[in-house]
Amino acid sequence: MADSDHSGSATSSAKSVALCHGDIPVLADELIAAIFTDNPEWTDYSAVARADLRDGCRQFLTRVLDLVEAGGGDAECDDVAAAIGAHRAVQGVPLEAMLRTFRLGGRIIWEALLDRAGALPAADLREMGTTMWAVIDGMSSSLVTSYRGAELDRVRRDERRRHALIEDVLAGRGRDARFAQRASRELNIPVTGDYLVVAARGDVHPLRLGTETALAAHGYRSVWHDHGDHTVGIVALEQLAPEHLSTVLTPLVRGRAALSPTITGIADIDTGHTLATLALDTLADDARGVVVSLHDRYPEALILRSPDLAQLLVGRLLGPVLDLPAKDADLMLTTLRVWLAEGCSAAHAASVLHCHRNTVLNRLQRIATLLGRPLDGQRFHLELSLALLAHTVVDSATDRTEAPAYGRT
Repeated sequence: MADSDHSGSATSSAKSVALCHGDIPVLADELIAAIFTDNPEWTDYSAVARADLRDGCRQFLTRVLDLVEAGGGDAECDDVAAAIGAHRAVQGVPLEAMLRTFRLGGRIIWEALLDRAGALPAADLREMGTTMWAVIDGMSSSLVTSYRGAELDRVRRDERRRHALIEDVLAGRGRDARFAQRASRELNIPVTGDYLVVAARGDVHPLRLGTETALAAHGYRSVWHDHGDHTVGIVALEQLAPEHLSTVLTPLVRGRAALSPTITGIADIDTGHTLATLALDTLADDARGVVVSLHDRYPEALILRSPDLAQLLVGRLLGPVLDLPAKDADLMLTTLRVWLAEGCSAAHAASVLHCHRNTVLNRLQRIATLLGRPLDGQRFHLELSLALLAHTVVDSATDRTEAPAYGRT
């Protein structure tokens, strides 16, 4: 007798599901009507055509009934829910709106099943309800997994496209007017107007997290990009003073950074990048929290641009001093550097070096003897200053595993 009752209940449940299957078009219209409310956050299907939305609702409701009829099945891996999730993610429908739609669809199906259940025993109603909401939960889980996977794929594609776009800008394609318009649109920076290019290096992350946001708070639109061994920043000034950027940027730099001179428009960003990188190369590898402009580093930049000439200059003017034992050479070079920096005053240099004035004079006389000429004349002082700078800059910019070969003439 019990088996007969159970068979009858199962038949009644199947009839309820079958009746709902026949009413899918009507139930889909009910679901669409339930979706749209006065709250735009719940109803953001603006990118979905009404026919597409109705088709999705029909597929979803049909699949719910199929799974309820099959006793639940493996709803967490449901292909229909996964396809809907991926499709709506590409269209930009918020995930919250999709989950709400699934819940509304579950409610509509449940009410339809109740209306068609007739005299179905309470225990069977509970079982059918448990199965149906388990199906909704499982399909929702499948939806979320698929939606997030599609979003991640989209983000990765966007990042690759953005990376390629910035690389093209740095390679000089900004001179093409159509490309510049596209770069302006996709990177949200102006086609024309003043720019500064930033090059930063040091540590794994030479800039603090949130640098772009921090600059935006000061009115700067910027784009940041990892390029080779350094990070590049493209900063639109838009009526802001170039000097102000250095002040704002300094607290955000963990390593070292350099600014290009002001350039005009996307077309010249490749030139700005070259000049910013040149200025960056003039900084010592261990510099931290330092921001310089190429305007402050012209002598060092000129030397880096002509390393062969710089080595010849070092060899010709400082070679005999560099041939001394390392300790003596460092002492002589330091004395000469301080003396030139102090306006060629032995007394002032002695104060800086914490020694007697005669000691400075004796060292200078020794240097003059090694060089074979007196240390006088404005031009010679300039050449010596450049040679000392070249010795520092070229050494820091080359592989320290090999000593530079200073030629002499």
